[in-house]
Amino acid sequence: MNWANTSDERHLLNLRERKKRRTRDALLRAALELFATRGYDETTVDDIAAAVDVSQRTFFRYFAGKEETAFFVPRLAEALVVDAVRARPPGEAPLEALRRAVLESWDAINEAIVELVPIELHMRVYRVIESTPALLAAHLRRSAELEEQLARIIAEREGLDVDADPRPRIVVALFGGVIRVTERLWSTGDDLTLDAMRQLTATYLDQVGPALAGNWHTEPSP
Repeated sequence: MNWANTSDERHLLNLRERKKRRTRDALLRAALELFATRGYDETTVDDIAAAVDVSQRTFFRYFAGKEETAFFVPRLAEALVVDAVRARPPGEAPLEALRRAVLESWDAINEAIVELVPIELHMRVYRVIESTPALLAAHLRRSAELEEQLARIIAEREGLDVDADPRPRIVVALFGGVIRVTERLWSTGDDLTLDAMRQLTATYLDQVGPALAGNWHTEPSP
C-alpha cells in the first residue's frame, strides 16, 4: 500500500469537506442576516446566493429551500435536547427528565449555535419566525412532531405503550406548552439574550408543579 498517496487523498477529502462546510455556513448566515434585516417573505433564494456570490444551483446543493435555512439552527438545538432526554437517568420522573434535559443541555446548545452564527443573529431570527405566519405555522407543525418524538422516548423510558397510555403525550404536551409560552414572552421582551431565555424557561418550568397542584381561587376585593 502506498501510504503517502492514501494520506494525500485523505487530506484532499478533508479540504473538500471543509470547503463545503464553509459554503454551507456562509449561505446559512447570509440567509439569516437577510431574514433579520429585510424580512423572510422579502428575501429570495437568489438574494441569499448572491450575498455569498454563488449560483442558485449551489444554494440548492446545501438546502432544500429558504425555510430550511430559517430552521437549521433551531433543529440542531432540538436534536441536542432529544439526545439529552434519552441520556437522562431512568429513575427520574418524566417531567423532571424533560426539565433537566433542556436546562442542562443549554451550554451545549449555546456552543453549537455559536459555531454557526452569532447568538444575537439567532435571537433576531427567532423574532422573525414568531412574526411571520408561514414560519410560525411551520414551527408549530415541527413542534408537534418533536412532541410526538419525545412522548415516545418517555414512554420507552417508563416501559409504557404510548398508544395505550395517554400520560407520555400529556406530560410532553404540558412541557411543550410551557416552552412555547416562554418563547413567545421572550420574543416580545427587551432582552434577546440566550441567558434571558434560559432564565425565563427555568422560571416557568419551576412553576408547573405548584400551578397544577395549587388552588388559584382568590376572594374578590371588598
